[in-house]
Amino acid sequence: MCLAIPGQISAIDDAERLATVNVMGVRRRVNIDLLRQEPPVEGDWVLIHVGFAMSKISAEQAEEQMKLLELLGEDDEAREEAEGYAFGATQEQST
Repeated sequence: MCLAIPGQISAIDDAERLATVNVMGVRRRVNIDLLRQEPPVEGDWVLIHVGFAMSKISAEQAEEQMKLLELLGEDDEAREEAEGYAFGATQEQST
């Protein structure tokens, strides 16, 4: 079972309601439709689950979430989940 994964938004496509997000070194496109009440901007951190940004969080909360995933032994599974998100056509590793 994987918990929500933190990622930082690097670009937003408002027309498609998708954002490019850096998740554990992997850049993915995730759906931001659930954040209509508090629209994200580039640089924001979000918690992501199965390809959807669930909520905005602070950088400190993102760091805490990553530590929690590591402590629970879920960090490898989280990385695999991030690599498997299907939104968008490009799937590229961040360097």
